[in-house]
Amino acid sequence: MAEFINTLMFGIYPYIALAVLALGSVIRYDRDPYTWKSGSSQLLRRKQLMLGSLLFHIGVLAIFAGHLVGLLTPIWIWDALSVSHGAKQLIAIVLGGVAGVCGIVGATLLIHRRFFDPRVRATSTFADNMIILILWVQLAIGLATIAVSMQHLDGEEMVRFMSWAQGIFTFNPDAASYVADANPIFKLHITLGLTIFVLFPFTRLVHMLSAPVRYIWRPGYQIVRTKRPTTAE
Repeated sequence: MAEFINTLMFGIYPYIALAVLALGSVIRYDRDPYTWKSGSSQLLRRKQLMLGSLLFHIGVLAIFAGHLVGLLTPIWIWDALSVSHGAKQLIAIVLGGVAGVCGIVGATLLIHRRFFDPRVRATSTFADNMIILILWVQLAIGLATIAVSMQHLDGEEMVRFMSWAQGIFTFNPDAASYVADANPIFKLHITLGLTIFVLFPFTRLVHMLSAPVRYIWRPGYQIVRTKRPTTAE
């Protein structure tokens, strides 16, 4: 039973999560393009939003980039660069720890603002509240994994997760076996991360896929006029 659950969660669920992420995002953009936005409430409480959003985005983007490079870069490249497994793990702990602290401080400010400011709370949806809380929990779990990683700095644990992630993208049927004996907190971190992928197309997180590049070459300025009330004849 344990082997079946491990295969289900770390051999099958990743493909379900990635499929929902890709197809759900495309369908939402096609069917509900006007909901494809961050839904900013900047006008309601600007100062706390700016600080919290800045810290949160710096932390999350740094973590995402670190996970992407750290997990998907083939091991032989690190070996060719003479970066030992232990050194790579230590770099990940330090940089990931700093980014994680930035992210969770920013998320805490955003949560406080969203739940304790009456105006912001009134304009928030269930999805808005749910996703920021889930992201906070994910950041907290990620920081908690540092304590476990510090207990073995040989880098072998990180190699295990690299082999798993690369196995998923190369359709290795034995990918789940690489994390079978991993510490439960790492498994929880991976599972919640995959669940965030599943929720991604149904929340404001979709704005991460949008980059306003076209505004660079947009001709002229956008003119906005107020609509004047018409008088009855």
